[in-house]
Amino acid sequence: LCQNTLASYKCSCKPGFQGEGRQCEDIDECENELNGGCVHDCLNIPGNYRCTCFDGFKLAHDGHNCLDVDECLENNGGCQHTCVNVMGSYECRCKEGFFLSDNQHTCIHRLEEGLSCMNQNHGCSHICKEAPRGSVACECRPGFELAKNQRDCICKYGPAHACAGRPCSLASLTEREDTAPEVTESNATSVVDGDKRVKRRLLMETCAVNNGGCDRTCKDTSTGVHCSCPVGFTLQLDGKTCKDIDECQTRRGGCDHFCKNTVGSFDCSCKKGFKLLTDEKSCQDVDECSLDRTCDHTCINHPGTFTCVCNKGYTLYGLTHCGDTNECSVNNGGCQQVCVNTVGSYECRCHSAYKLHWNKKDCVEVKGVLPTSVSPQVSLHCGKSGGGDRCFLRCHSGIHLSSGLQEAYSVACGSSSSLRSKQPKSNDSAFGDVATVRTSVTFKLSEGKCSLQKAELFPEGLRAALPEKQSSVKESFRYANITCASSKQAPGAPGRPSATKEMFITVEFELETNQKEVTASCDLRCGVKRTEKRLRKAIRALRKAANREQFHLQLSGMDLEGAKKSPRTSEHRVPSCGAGQGHAGNQCGLCQPGEYSADGFAPCQRCALGTFQPEAGRTSCFPCGGGLPTKHLGATSFQDCETRVQCSPGHFYNTTTHRCIRCPAGTYQPEFGKNNCVSCPGNTTTDFDGSTNITQCKDRRCGGELGDFTGYIESPNYPGNYPANTECTWTINPPPKRRILIVVPEIFLPIEDDCGDYLVMRKTSSSNSVTTYETCQTYERPIAFTSRSKKLWIQFKSNEGNSARGFQVPYVTYDEDYQELIEDIVRDGRLYASENHQEILKDKKLIKALFDVLAHPQNYFKYTAQESREMFPRSFIRLLRSKVSRFLRPYK
Repeated sequence: LCQNTLASYKCSCKPGFQGEGRQCEDIDECENELNGGCVHDCLNIPGNYRCTCFDGFKLAHDGHNCLDVDECLENNGGCQHTCVNVMGSYECRCKEGFFLSDNQHTCIHRLEEGLSCMNQNHGCSHICKEAPRGSVACECRPGFELAKNQRDCICKYGPAHACAGRPCSLASLTEREDTAPEVTESNATSVVDGDKRVKRRLLMETCAVNNGGCDRTCKDTSTGVHCSCPVGFTLQLDGKTCKDIDECQTRRGGCDHFCKNTVGSFDCSCKKGFKLLTDEKSCQDVDECSLDRTCDHTCINHPGTFTCVCNKGYTLYGLTHCGDTNECSVNNGGCQQVCVNTVGSYECRCHSAYKLHWNKKDCVEVKGVLPTSVSPQVSLHCGKSGGGDRCFLRCHSGIHLSSGLQEAYSVACGSSSSLRSKQPKSNDSAFGDVATVRTSVTFKLSEGKCSLQKAELFPEGLRAALPEKQSSVKESFRYANITCASSKQAPGAPGRPSATKEMFITVEFELETNQKEVTASCDLRCGVKRTEKRLRKAIRALRKAANREQFHLQLSGMDLEGAKKSPRTSEHRVPSCGAGQGHAGNQCGLCQPGEYSADGFAPCQRCALGTFQPEAGRTSCFPCGGGLPTKHLGATSFQDCETRVQCSPGHFYNTTTHRCIRCPAGTYQPEFGKNNCVSCPGNTTTDFDGSTNITQCKDRRCGGELGDFTGYIESPNYPGNYPANTECTWTINPPPKRRILIVVPEIFLPIEDDCGDYLVMRKTSSSNSVTTYETCQTYERPIAFTSRSKKLWIQFKSNEGNSARGFQVPYVTYDEDYQELIEDIVRDGRLYASENHQEILKDKKLIKALFDVLAHPQNYFKYTAQESREMFPRSFIRLLRSKVSRFLRPYK
């Protein structure tokens, strides 16, 4: 790492490396006596290390401890009867009357009394079967039948058969002795055959003895025992042992994303942000934007994730929430004098004797005396341009715009005197020493259409485009109303194109005069007549400008053309400029950051030493303050000011004390060398002072919605980290004869020895009351449970230490008649053993559908069988169907 300093630079090593900075080598954290803090194995990696666990254990969320894996949760550990988890492993056990086979998984029946097929002297010639009540029964292989003694087997075929008419030994397995299998010392024994004591070679393999040595399924055949394995296992070369097939080795088992092998089967799972479809193999992107409450303002879905975007004037916090931006907290919002924050915006204001500049941020001193005590709200400026008249009508404030129709619009600017005085309209009226002249004129244009579109030349460029000596009209008005409407297109003569549309523009003005225009030789009426004369001159110029498409409007920053005809190719067009720019010759000249001019347009001057300007089109530069110089002329940021120290993030430079001060609570600063801190958005604040990031701005309000049937509770600022030292309490009090079902999809709390942050659910606030749920750790595996009491008091508390994401926990109330069924479902380990089932409990859409039916069972009929199959995996449907059927028809 290289860090610049005032006079030089400094080298340092990244965390996990050591050295003097220019040369760095990896630190082996596993070499220390603490084994890197790992409970089992420590694995060193460049710049870091990783803890691993022995077989039968998994790494805890703290990355150091090892937790026992409960193998019994998956497919009962492969045990036929009972699976018992032990530390680092597991054991299979059998029910009473059975014993564990050699494969340590399957169980064999043990007889408590009488004969047993395990006794080699059971006496059966072929097959021994254990019968009820402690007895045994002999059976024969195909082609043989049981002799009268119920032990030996006799061939069922004629004299041609090798053993016809006499008891058949186990060596007689085929129709002819010469094709019988070879009998060796290893598989033979001596028996007494009738009255003769002869040694015979007898095969001893049978399914009745130790399951024929088979791991799983054994079947007696004419050629001996035949072992087979269930689906998900393969028979080994010894013909006895079954080995689990790792389906994930072949094309990931057909899984879209991840495949996890299990005993006898496998599970597919998906990347975060995707969900497993009902075929239990395919993954589909989760459209988070289709869910309720995902984003406060605008949600944009992406494969596997989503993005929240806030409206203009708002700042994103807590990952999904939007709060009002306090623009005034940063450099006074760029305002030269007064900045006023509003919800979703802000505005700059000026002191008395000043008015707001067109850039809406600077303040311009008002020169001379205006006709009234209030600055004019409408101004008209006309002049010669390109051999004709060009007019600019500017609305400074009080604008009402109606432009809903494509070929019609209405713009009202300012405040009419008739509205201010609440008097009837008249041609002239006196207000003390002020007279108002009102007139209206309509222009009829034979060609064109009404248009409010971006102008090609803007009012602020009038100084460059229209020199003062060429200006023919300069008037200020209290009120102006402009309306434009196009007539319907007239039908043309047969065989000719239709006639061009006509366009009508009506302009209504109010012009005021005051006592200064009244002299000894010209009374008030005379002054009014002079005002009317000026008004007629303005209208003539305006009419000419409208006919030449040279009538332009500026509505509080929007620069528009009031009328538009098809462009004439022969007419010279002045190059267009961007918003707020004016023409200097044939070039657009707007002062750039680090520059200024009296009106914001070229020619511009660079900001002097000790000042800076970060924006374009400004009339002045901001001082560094505290007598601080800048490194050069034309500075664009406070960071160009030569401070004594460069403040780090979380601090701001105080130009009075020339020191770095920590940003106060409720503000943050992510950059180096700033002279201000940014206010947290909306109702958020920080846990401490000196915050460096917007993520440290947190909403402290407790979240959730508590309904009689469904609802949820939510940690403050969720899904962002919750604040420190916060406390929330909720009470769920369902209607009569209803119980509460809670689902905790996941919960994120720091793992601490003293349980600093915790969530508890119990009957009442008393610590002695019945507790339903309590945790102070992170659990990413979901769990569902019913309340142990009729109502539920819930509390969440955090201390001053670490923070985490917290939780969003939904609940539903259900009819207490279903208590036994709900308990049966949520206590079944299969609900949580499968990753697919776990994802169901995390899926907001599926949980909403489940809760919808649990709260109101009649809503089940809203969902068709097809919809259900498309929503839930088959294994989940089977689990629920079996329990519901048993609950509704217990004696079937």
